[in-house]
Amino acid sequence: MMELKKAVLPSDGKSTVEDDGFGIQHDEGATLTEAVHLTPMENLAAGAFGGALETCLQMPILTYKFCLQEGRQLPSTLGGWYRGVGVQAGTVAPITALQFMANGLLQRLVLGSYVSTAAASPLTDTQRIGTAAGAGFISAVLYSPVDLLTIQQQRLQLSLVGTIGSITQMYGMAGLYRGFLTCASREAIYTAGYLGLAPVVTHRLIRATNQSIDPLLAKVCGACLAGTAAALVTHPIDTVKTVLQSDMDRHRWKTARQSFGKLLEQGGVASLYRGVVPRTVRLCGAFFVCVMVQDAAMQWKTDRVGG
Repeated sequence: MMELKKAVLPSDGKSTVEDDGFGIQHDEGATLTEAVHLTPMENLAAGAFGGALETCLQMPILTYKFCLQEGRQLPSTLGGWYRGVGVQAGTVAPITALQFMANGLLQRLVLGSYVSTAAASPLTDTQRIGTAAGAGFISAVLYSPVDLLTIQQQRLQLSLVGTIGSITQMYGMAGLYRGFLTCASREAIYTAGYLGLAPVVTHRLIRATNQSIDPLLAKVCGACLAGTAAALVTHPIDTVKTVLQSDMDRHRWKTARQSFGKLLEQGGVASLYRGVVPRTVRLCGAFFVCVMVQDAAMQWKTDRVGG
């Protein structure tokens, strides 16, 4: 995913190596070459762990967001706050894994690099964000039914198997993909945020401060800035997706366009941002967890190759 660089000493043997805390080393007077890429399987493992971890940590925030957006009462028990965590964490893990892997593969296509140690020019910021957005869109194939099942499981008070059976019996397999395009748009922007914008912002903060800022603080700032931006841009899309997936019979919410207009008509712009605060908090936390997991995986790979 992110490229790691290592310096090649100049002929005088002197080299000033600066690690920007973003997995890239800058060596004045040295040639920068590609060190390692995570393999697809390594990306899968890192993404699965990061996705499961952040979802389990933040499930109450996600439940709170759903309740605000749907206008239903908050759970009265601890179990109610975690209802649906199994399907959410259990499927978000492979979704995040897919996003990590797809992003890595798309980056290699852009760079023309197909092996884990191949030399390649570094990605531009635009390329980094663009490949991440593509990975997010692809992941909606899994994520759209996951969100729908989580919402419907909480509404129907059924088990996961029972919820799947109820939906497919009444609406067919296509019912699991209600709201797909809104989910795909949301995930494209979301993934562009945590796999693209957050690392870019982190890198720029470190460079702008001449590396005087603590790398961990830079990552927190990068995750929060990118997470907030992604939340504000995608929240209206997420609100429309949520009401669509909560109304399988299309009694109130028929299409994305109709739902968007109806929300504006009934509650103004504020209705599109219902639940934005918990979702923003969740995105900032998710971005930070995923960035840290990604960096840890890259460091592990670098140490392994170097050793």
